[in-house]
Amino acid sequence: MEDINSRVGFSIRRIREDRGLSQEKLADLAGLHRAYIGHIERGEKNIGVRNLEKIARALGVGIRDLLDVSAVEDLRTGR
Repeated sequence: MEDINSRVGFSIRRIREDRGLSQEKLADLAGLHRAYIGHIERGEKNIGVRNLEKIARALGVGIRDLLDVSAVEDLRTGR
């Protein structure tokens, strides 16, 4: 099983791509660095709650949506 950072990062990436946003645009909307967004999406960084909130607001979703890793697992397994 993958770690929580990878699953949350995958969720952020999926929502970002669904919204047609680049990593750079998401970073701009969230007030974060583009490289940091890339690290988060690849599960390389442990995201803090404040930054999770910034990303959620920039994507127009709740923090709960970013943490719903069951939905991510369903996408990956085709359930």
